[in-house]
Amino acid sequence: MTSVLIATGQSLQRVGLRMLLESQPDLTVVGEAAHGPEAVRLSALLRPDIVLLDGRGTGTDTVETVRRLVHAPDGPVHAPHVLLLTSSDDAHPYGALRAGAAGHLREDATADELVAAVRVVAAGDVVVSPGLARALIDAVRSGSAVENSVPGNRLDTLTGRERDVLTAVASGDSNAEIADRLCIAPTTVKSHVSNILTKIGARGRVQAVVFAYESGLVHPAQQHVLHA
Repeated sequence: MTSVLIATGQSLQRVGLRMLLESQPDLTVVGEAAHGPEAVRLSALLRPDIVLLDGRGTGTDTVETVRRLVHAPDGPVHAPHVLLLTSSDDAHPYGALRAGAAGHLREDATADELVAAVRVVAAGDVVVSPGLARALIDAVRSGSAVENSVPGNRLDTLTGRERDVLTAVASGDSNAEIADRLCIAPTTVKSHVSNILTKIGARGRVQAVVFAYESGLVHPAQQHVLHA
């Protein structure tokens, strides 16, 4: 059973999301928050697997809320995956991705898409809808997203095979697709991804993608569409 904390300032949206998620046999809503600080407090108390965070309706700085949610004071094992709902007029999702969000979904996504996204993020994979992936690529291409905060020696710690795997991750490939592409076992891919995250100091695959861009390993022209 995957536990979800809903965080949005819109009461009707909270009701609708609760009804949708609790209609699924493998999902349960453990709490609701009306703003960012309340989401952080309830997350520490309830320890949900997922925080479904409305990027506009929490009344606080979204990036800071994401950062506080994913950096649990009692360690990353208790930190939730944050799935951010965003609108079409958001500038770009880069800041929240960099802060540790596990994925972004347009707020006009269908019910099936949202439920699927929650399950994918709970499994530790990435969800970034195509339009938002495009915005991320544009932000990197323009240089507005890069903050020169990635030590070059972190990239140097990766082996050649690990760089291949990270490049594939940044292209949006799943572990199975990476295994097929590199002709290695899926369990080997999983091991490589785990080692990569440890070496570059990333909490999840999304931050690994951000690192791949910032370090110069991957360039926007190489990127396709991020998917689960």
